Amino acid sequence: MPTPLPIRPLPFDSTFEQIPEDEADTTRQLVDTMRSILETTSEHYQHGVRSVHAKSHGLLDGELTVLDDLPPELAQGVFARAGIHRVVMRLSTNPGDLLDDSVSTPRGLALKITDVDGERLPGSESERTQDFVMINAPAFTAATPKAFLASLKLLAKTTDRAPTGKKVLSAVLRGAEKVVEAVGGESGTLKSLGGHAETHILGETFYTVVPFLYGPYFAKLSVVPVSPELSALTGAPLDVNGHPNALRDAVNEFFAAQGGEWEVRVQLATDIEKMPVEDASVEWPEEDSPYVTVARIRVAPQPAWTEARAAAIDDGLSFSPWHGLAAHRPIGGVMRARKPAYEMSSEFRGRVNGCPVHG
Repeated sequence: MPTPLPIRPLPFDSTFEQIPEDEADTTRQLVDTMRSILETTSEHYQHGVRSVHAKSHGLLDGELTVLDDLPPELAQGVFARAGIHRVVMRLSTNPGDLLDDSVSTPRGLALKITDVDGERLPGSESERTQDFVMINAPAFTAATPKAFLASLKLLAKTTDRAPTGKKVLSAVLRGAEKVVEAVGGESGTLKSLGGHAETHILGETFYTVVPFLYGPYFAKLSVVPVSPELSALTGAPLDVNGHPNALRDAVNEFFAAQGGEWEVRVQLATDIEKMPVEDASVEWPEEDSPYVTVARIRVAPQPAWTEARAAAIDDGLSFSPWHGLAAHRPIGGVMRARKPAYEMSSEFRGRVNGCPVHG
């Protein structure tokens, strides 16, 4: 018998999405800016990489097990029925160029869940996957596509320039972020520009930060390390200076000796004022709606990053929240802007590399 939820989720209403009149122009500029990053990096590397989250640090095969006896509100979409799905996990950092890890930036996790049945989102009708794209923060640094465009333009201006200077700047920004955190604050801007703490990537908790439909409701999702060996790495220092691929090496070292387990948790919206759809910078309060576990991911010991895996996953796959079920349709401006941006990026990489990219 399912345990009743302690909260009453809010049914989604189409009026929760408010599309600005100039959103189409903002989205066009976002796509153009991402294309400019791709053109710069592909010319330098003679290879097409992602316009954001270009560098991968772990490319893992695992199993996602949907829990038995979920309450009806949580038994939706890919989590509607108990079962086991193969899952691909891609760990990354957010710049669009392939920087040494001493330029310490926020981390990302992309999930691709396979063998998913149900009504599909437009453009993904030929697939049977569900993707979730996450970062290691509970809210986005930009509230709207227009705000994100401003930061992306700054990123585009610095892409592929002065890598040594970026290392020096990163060290300065990390020091500044420590000062901010010492007085109880936190700066997403400092972190995004290179001020992220030098910590182990496998200890991170990842969040979708922007919402999506959850059957008749709407929600955010997180992936949390729970096996003792992974949990012990939360906040654990990692020396990245002088080690250009320190994160990748650390992930490889970990999974050469042991496996790991994460919980997949869902936060259902209960209040549109406190949990807005169109402002991605708002952290939904967990005291009003806690994250609840709906599935577990288990990864066995394995080579966590190899050139062959990179060719198959970095070059051969795309990850987009628009690859999935209609029951998990992305909502809000940032999610709407992602669709054409990710489609352009996949097409560009496939053309440059001469290798079709699959969903």
